[in-house]
Amino acid sequence: MNVGLVDYGGGNLRSVANALHAIGVDPKIINTPEELADVTHVILPGQGEFGDVIRQLQKRNLVSALRDWIAAGKPYFGICVGYQILFDGSDEAPEVPGLGIVKGRCSRFSEAEGKKIPQMGWNGATPPDAGQGYWKGLGEEPYFYFVHSYFPVVTDPEWAVAETDYAGEKFAASVEKGKVLACQFHPEKSQDAGLTLLKNFLGL
Repeated sequence: MNVGLVDYGGGNLRSVANALHAIGVDPKIINTPEELADVTHVILPGQGEFGDVIRQLQKRNLVSALRDWIAAGKPYFGICVGYQILFDGSDEAPEVPGLGIVKGRCSRFSEAEGKKIPQMGWNGATPPDAGQGYWKGLGEEPYFYFVHSYFPVVTDPEWAVAETDYAGEKFAASVEKGKVLACQFHPEKSQDAGLTLLKNFLGL
């Protein structure tokens, strides 16, 4: 197993690399499509604005390379914006198309009295299949660390969803299908639950 960590000039690369080191994995940093040939698993950590992330990936010729990687049934783990870019687009950057892997679009949390945007802190996620697959060993409602103002609205029934409620607004905390897993929360900041999810994705 060789794990590739996609570097698009931003994101939360160091924190994710440190989390991988904690579970005994030494990732390879990916900057070009050619470097994907040397890895078996891809993780794309996200931090930043949807449109900027897509533009940075385009500069590195990684947009079509990532589409091809996922279409080939290879393991991909998207974190935060690395999750959001899988969708058709986002209201955060309406003019910028996403990868279009998952049907749906990212929306901003609705305003409400006493509701803080972004959501910042710990929240539970209800897995699609508690205790099984990627969620093995995580119980009925594991807690993860979230920092976000936008979230994907999934319209593709083929993708299994873990659901989270923030101030009365439910959203898809993660999606999964085949060898693709992507989440809105930050597993690298989510202590044991996050490390367990990373281990399960990597088959450790």
